[in-house]
Amino acid sequence: MRDLSQPTVPSRAFYDQLAVETEKRRQANPTATALDPHGGASIQLREELKAHIEALAPQIVALSQGIHAHPEVGYQEFYAADAVAKLLQAHGIEVERASFGMETSLRAQIGGEAAATAAGAVVAADADRSEKQPTIAILCEYDALPGVGHGCGHNVMCANSVGAFLALAELEKSHPGALGGRVILQTTPAEECDTAKEILAQRGMLEGVDAAIQTHSYAYDLVDQAWLGVRRMRVVFHGVSAHAASAPFMGRNALDAVTVAQVGMGLLRQHMLPSDRMHAVVTDGGLVPNVVPERAEMSVIVRSLDAATLRDLVARVEDVFRGAALATGCGMEILTGETTNEMPVRANGPLSQAWVRAQNTVGRTVLPRGVITEVIAAGTDFGNVSQRVPGIHPLIKIAPEGTALHTHEFATAAGSPLGDRAAVDGAWGLASVALDYLSDPQLRQAVRADFEASGGVVDVASFWEK
Repeated sequence: MRDLSQPTVPSRAFYDQLAVETEKRRQANPTATALDPHGGASIQLREELKAHIEALAPQIVALSQGIHAHPEVGYQEFYAADAVAKLLQAHGIEVERASFGMETSLRAQIGGEAAATAAGAVVAADADRSEKQPTIAILCEYDALPGVGHGCGHNVMCANSVGAFLALAELEKSHPGALGGRVILQTTPAEECDTAKEILAQRGMLEGVDAAIQTHSYAYDLVDQAWLGVRRMRVVFHGVSAHAASAPFMGRNALDAVTVAQVGMGLLRQHMLPSDRMHAVVTDGGLVPNVVPERAEMSVIVRSLDAATLRDLVARVEDVFRGAALATGCGMEILTGETTNEMPVRANGPLSQAWVRAQNTVGRTVLPRGVITEVIAAGTDFGNVSQRVPGIHPLIKIAPEGTALHTHEFATAAGSPLGDRAAVDGAWGLASVALDYLSDPQLRQAVRADFEASGGVVDVASFWEK
């Protein structure tokens, strides 16, 4: 008989089977499609850019290691923001701190009209501005998980973005005008605990931006994966208190409503899409057992792979809550944040191909979407960006295959030699994609055409009002 004072150890059978299945899929479809070797930037510029990355490698790794050693949760990334700002300033780059009114957000820019404007200034767009001065944004995360540290590898992702930006800045210094456009570095705090990219987007972060890119740490090199859209809700049930022993019939139990809601969510799971997810916790269930709870509250997250299916699932879940209130005689209110939660990520095809080509040159074999099972899925507020402008969020391997995100094991990997190598390789990948995009009008046209074909600009800010 097992020791009931301890939980059971979760089985790793799924991950063992995943390794077998992944290898089968890898053999059947060994690599993602790479950009034509002759497309994008010139070979000479790419070689010079790569040399800058190699020269910057010690600083890129030092930044990653420093942030890894000082994990900070969302909106508290003071060490990370200061480390990034000081590194940029050491290279002669102006930095706007607390950009768009967010205390731990930074903004800097190079190329194009950047020299004539203050860092972070938004350049007005005109009808054909993207061809006069194309602009690409490199986004940068650096928040950690409470109790886990950098179990999502944001220290490596930050080093990728900052390293790419510095290499492009060095290229522009040595060849003024070589970029052919503008590059913005925008740090985006609090990815783990909030939807800061949505807040920043609504405040103007993407004005004048034609495309946006950043990486994500992972246990595989993967061009794209399933990124679920997310809707967060607080559900409050209002009942009537009563003496639980002498007059329970005079009460309306708000905690009962929560129980009915949880049962309804459980039954709904049978009828969801395989990739859909729901999770909830009870944040208020009453105070003492001899008083019928007059108030109870749930914190709920609903996820789906597509914007349309997310909207449908949320509507069905909300009906479950209404039914729970009706069944128990309670009142009910659904509370949501001021900003839209995470939208599904739309990965741009031509930009993804540029990433694959760059990673191939440093010995990384990037797997196409579908090789890794999409049973494993997560959400990110980069989805809110990718619904507004063309973007990519490729995954770079920093940990042994099968290492799960948001674990102590992944946090350890984020500070390991694998993480250090990924910090440099990812910086090269982002810098190369940005240079290809700015250098090649045909690539930019292909990027835009792919974006329009996948649905074009979505009114993210008003998505839940429709």
